Amino acid sequence: MTHPTTSPTVADHLAAFAAAPDERLEEEFLRLAGTVWAADGPVDGAADHTPALVAALEGADARHAGHLAVLLGLLAESEYRDHPAGDGPVRTAVHQGLDHYLGLLTHSGPGTPLTTALLYLLAHFPEDRARILTAASVEELLLDEHDLTRLERALRALDPDDPDLGRCWPSPAAWNLNDDERGFDKESIKALSSEQITANWDNDTRTVLAYAGMKAYWAVRHGAAAETSYPAPGAPSADEAGELGPQSFARHADALRCPSCDGHLDYTDGVRCPSCATAFPLAQGLLDLSRGATGSQASEQDDTADLLQKLAAMPSMGVYYETVLRPAFLRIAGMNWDDAVTPADEDAYLLAHTRPVDGPVLDLCAGAGRWTAVLEQAVGTERLIAQDLGLPMLTALRRALPEVPAIVASALTLPYGDATFGAVNCWNALQAFPEQADIAIAEIGRVLKPGGTFTLLTFRWADDPVDRYFQGSHFFPSRPAGMLLFELDEIRKWLTDAGLTVREQSGTGSFVFITAERTA
Repeated sequence: MTHPTTSPTVADHLAAFAAAPDERLEEEFLRLAGTVWAADGPVDGAADHTPALVAALEGADARHAGHLAVLLGLLAESEYRDHPAGDGPVRTAVHQGLDHYLGLLTHSGPGTPLTTALLYLLAHFPEDRARILTAASVEELLLDEHDLTRLERALRALDPDDPDLGRCWPSPAAWNLNDDERGFDKESIKALSSEQITANWDNDTRTVLAYAGMKAYWAVRHGAAAETSYPAPGAPSADEAGELGPQSFARHADALRCPSCDGHLDYTDGVRCPSCATAFPLAQGLLDLSRGATGSQASEQDDTADLLQKLAAMPSMGVYYETVLRPAFLRIAGMNWDDAVTPADEDAYLLAHTRPVDGPVLDLCAGAGRWTAVLEQAVGTERLIAQDLGLPMLTALRRALPEVPAIVASALTLPYGDATFGAVNCWNALQAFPEQADIAIAEIGRVLKPGGTFTLLTFRWADDPVDRYFQGSHFFPSRPAGMLLFELDEIRKWLTDAGLTVREQSGTGSFVFITAERTA
């Protein structure tokens, strides 16, 4: 979809932008950007106007030049769907200014917003990879390893014989895999077709560009962007997680149900459903209610339990998520480039708003257990159940919280009876299944007792259209179509439909903190 415009309009907006004082710079930039760029493609005639944008860099101060560099980067990638080879007229016009961009980079200074914006712009020209990397590697720029490896990855061509997929966001330098994890990656990649490899490579590239672009856009508006990680204590050794037997789950027998027939479970000899003769794997304190076996399949349970034991010996990915990947996700989904929301802020919210009625408390989509630990402080171990569908995450949780039973199950079909929980928490997870978020919220409403509370952290679309574009241009393995976030109105509607009443709503940037109560 394109939007017609005329040269005088673009020229007028460019002149207004060039003359804009600081207090009007953002407004004039968005007006200028809207005359040549849209999230779904370049505006008609954008290629004709691009030389004027390049020329406007000459003599511009650092803030104006940084904004222009971001806009030129957006234009360079805006034709991707129609010209995946990068041979479209708009990108070609942007590329004509390469010498100028490299000259600006030479004098832009270490860690400045202009440097960050120029790196994003230059990342769109892989045909000039050697020249760009040489310019970016000069000692005077002092690029950190994250910026440099992002640039290197964006400029790299796919090697079909040795494809390096994933592990590039938020930067290749952020990943420190052990041999087992690298081996797992390589085996997974071998199973992909050539078409799947190409699609994953392209999605990785666009995700790296989106992160670099969003960082640059934040920096030119607000100053240097933070890339904070939050180190966690080292994971305990394999035998410290401990074994929780059936009785640890039996204390929640009134809530737990068979996912096959909704019958009550028996905990006398393992975990089984007497009604439909289904047995469920239990190992290392992980009860798998995502599947079961009946009759002749029951012998396969030992194999499944053995698999859970082996996975329990590899906890590092869950811990890595909490310390590195999650903070990076909050930067793009929550606009948290200034660390306005810290883990301590999240802890305080949960401690202040978790007020359960009688019954167990569910930490839904618990991940590696960072916020399960906060709930444990609030309600005590005996009331707490953790649930997630990701075994590596739950493995890390079990090591961190060895007395908390964990259940493997989907958030869309909760294996619990109606009105059985005193509180449910779902923290930083709803956006992982955005098309089915209404189903998950309906399930939460179903299992909550009247008066029970639901605490939620998720994210809405940013107000700024450029930020929204960068948010949606992140293509994670779980979201190959691009990231989807929410509008506040739709979240509130889903809560109302589930019988929940919002008692508190807050959040800076595009964070959404909500506490809701089951009212009937």
